[in-house]
Amino acid sequence: MTTVKLTTFRVDGQLFGLPVERVQEVTRYQQMTPVPQAPPALVGLINLRGEVLTAIDLRARLDYPPRDADQLPINLVLRDEGVALLADSFEMVVDVDTDDFEPPPDTLTGPLRQLIHGAYKLEIGLLLELDPTRLIELEVAS
Repeated sequence: MTTVKLTTFRVDGQLFGLPVERVQEVTRYQQMTPVPQAPPALVGLINLRGEVLTAIDLRARLDYPPRDADQLPINLVLRDEGVALLADSFEMVVDVDTDDFEPPPDTLTGPLRQLIHGAYKLEIGLLLELDPTRLIELEVAS
């Protein structure tokens, strides 16, 4: 049995995961500076201990509704990317069996289908593994 470790988090109630080796750290919400003319998912720049990170809101990136104004997101800082992904909440690091991996379900449509690497059926629910490389490829506003 081969397993992989995934950092899991929630966006709009859905459980998502990223390979643990791609996630440098998970931090609380940080104030950010807006970027004029940026794509909608690029919500600003964060200064994290002197390193400037591009903040990408996963709700906007996955075409989900905006979070409530009183709900602050968490930051998933990607290793070597200069990017922080904003999610609703951190869950845990899980070991998943690669035999349980399934390609993206046919029922997924829209931008989500292009951003999902695959799915795992776990006791806690369906875990969708995101493709971090595709997540950070944003179209530049015209």
